[in-house]
Amino acid sequence: MDGTTNIIELKGIGEKSATAFGRLGIRDVDSLITMYPKYYLTYEDPKDVNEIEIGQRVSIFVRINSEVHIQYAKRMKIVTCTAKDHTGTIMLVWYNMPYLKKQLHQGRDYIFTGTPIYKNGRITMEHPEIFTKEDYEAKQETLQPVYPLTSGLTNKLVSKAVAQTKDYIFHIPEYLPQNILDQYQPMEYHQAIWNIHFPESKKQLIKAKKRLIFDEFFIFIAAMHMITSGEDLKEEGYKIGVCKEAKELLKNLPYELTTAQKRALNEMAKDMASGKVMNRLVQGDVGSGKTILAVILLLMCAKAGYQGVLMAPTEVLAAQHYESFTELLESYDIKIALLTGSTKAKEKRETYQKIKDGEVDIVIGTHAVIQDKVEYNKLALVITDEQHRFGVRQRESLSLKGEKPHVLVMSATPIPRTLAIILYGDLDVSIIDELPAERLPIKNCVVNTSYRPTAYRFIEKQVSQGRQVYIICPMVEESETMEGENVIQYAQMLRSQFAPSVRISYLHGKMKAADKQKVMDDFSEGKIDVLVSTTVVEVGVNVPNATVMMVENAERFGLAQLHQLRGRVGRGGYQSYCIFMTSSKKKETMQRLEVLNKSNDGFYIANEDLKLRGPGDFFGVRQSGMMDFVLADIYTNADIMKQAADAVKQLEESGFDFSNLKNSRLEKQIGLARNI
Repeated sequence: MDGTTNIIELKGIGEKSATAFGRLGIRDVDSLITMYPKYYLTYEDPKDVNEIEIGQRVSIFVRINSEVHIQYAKRMKIVTCTAKDHTGTIMLVWYNMPYLKKQLHQGRDYIFTGTPIYKNGRITMEHPEIFTKEDYEAKQETLQPVYPLTSGLTNKLVSKAVAQTKDYIFHIPEYLPQNILDQYQPMEYHQAIWNIHFPESKKQLIKAKKRLIFDEFFIFIAAMHMITSGEDLKEEGYKIGVCKEAKELLKNLPYELTTAQKRALNEMAKDMASGKVMNRLVQGDVGSGKTILAVILLLMCAKAGYQGVLMAPTEVLAAQHYESFTELLESYDIKIALLTGSTKAKEKRETYQKIKDGEVDIVIGTHAVIQDKVEYNKLALVITDEQHRFGVRQRESLSLKGEKPHVLVMSATPIPRTLAIILYGDLDVSIIDELPAERLPIKNCVVNTSYRPTAYRFIEKQVSQGRQVYIICPMVEESETMEGENVIQYAQMLRSQFAPSVRISYLHGKMKAADKQKVMDDFSEGKIDVLVSTTVVEVGVNVPNATVMMVENAERFGLAQLHQLRGRVGRGGYQSYCIFMTSSKKKETMQRLEVLNKSNDGFYIANEDLKLRGPGDFFGVRQSGMMDFVLADIYTNADIMKQAADAVKQLEESGFDFSNLKNSRLEKQIGLARNI
């Protein structure tokens, strides 16, 4: 067995299981062993029945005090019984497990572990795990991994498959140089991989995670080094000055740029006029006005006789940019082309030819703008919008389309400056840290689900005043098909809650690009009052008439992602509102969401999140949003990131050949260029 062995060769994995693994991108042994658990179940001391909290996983030590019954309903065999301790009684239910009638006995003591619900007027546990007292005590010594599953996979199946790779794992060679191992003394790589799946203890799991997080940062920062090494970042580039048209556009805007926008624009204009290649990151909070700066730079580029490209992360956003750029630049004789994956073949061919012949000044699109078929005439400026949606290689291939073009990266994801310096080591950083003066601050509230009827009435009132509303449903991890169903069902439910005059539609990631665009166009044109969506509206969508953002199950999102979602409202002259709805009663959850309630400042939120979570939180849920690391988190693991950056610098100074890492299995594991 080696890393390329197909998983279907492992015992217990047939064609159906292999197909299910394939949906998660798991096809060989290497991808299997780096399918890390999402979290780990622990088995705490049992609680009394009267201490149970609905919705919180718990273990109870009880005696079955009724007969164990089997009921038959709709092709299901339902096993039920009641159990009690000295404080109360609980109902226990299992579906399609008739053999339990013989295994469970009235009058005997058991420990049941599960998540209690309130059903038919009583506390109930459905499908709890069953233990004897002795078995449970042994279980308390273990940590049970829970994997990111899809239909057709179980945690047991994944664990059994990984267990078969033990010999291979323990023969994986160490790739870190000896001096780095001596200095930082991490757990050996093969031990870390084994312990992430089968931890001997919490202490060993923490060590394993630390090692693998270090690896992710080390490989990422080494990749940054390989991309920039041998290049003079300040090499000769196109000299582009501020043209009269750019000054005129600025003068004719219906608003004045903020001080922060002016500062960032001056920094970029200075870069482009210097004759040296610009490599700059503009980091601005949601709604801080980064897009208008891109318009001005691309206008300067076009009037200097060159081509410019703006690459957006989604087709919806690319189309929105195309419309707004066309409107802003219509009086300046600028030819703009839109190029996305769903552009029709004939139109694509015509656009390719126009770009090649220099008949297009500005190209706006998605990844389609970096395909091999696209040949530019004089590409002098490359702008990528929302950097975290692109990889190093994608940005690099766009840069390679021109003769050393200027590169501008725009990101709305707030990062503390110290981390930005490590993450974007090859870029100068500009920060837009204020919002336009005419923007009214968004009013926020964090509420539990009992507030939902009140929220619906508030939404209906806003719609009656001509405003529009977003309602966000979290994506469903368990099934690829459920994401769409979740949103569609919610939209159907809303129709029964609102007056027939309220126009409701939905948007989710599984829809065809053309259908998504049609929904967004209708919403932008005011043909839809309430849009139910997953987080596909997270990035950049601009509908000034939208004044309410309601997020269901807000506790499932990271603070950065919630802040991005909130940025979809408050873009016009109307008072806007954000409702964070949560079913969680956990103190930590409410404390975290309260950060959003208190402030609309993304930089403050990022720093508070870092303080709140702390560097040692290895058992928590990873921050959603910014980076695409598997385990590492730039906020909570900032100390490990610093170590990895120091290690790369140390090796760089000693003349270490980083190209050797190209042959390491770690490139395949993490994806060198994925994580910028």
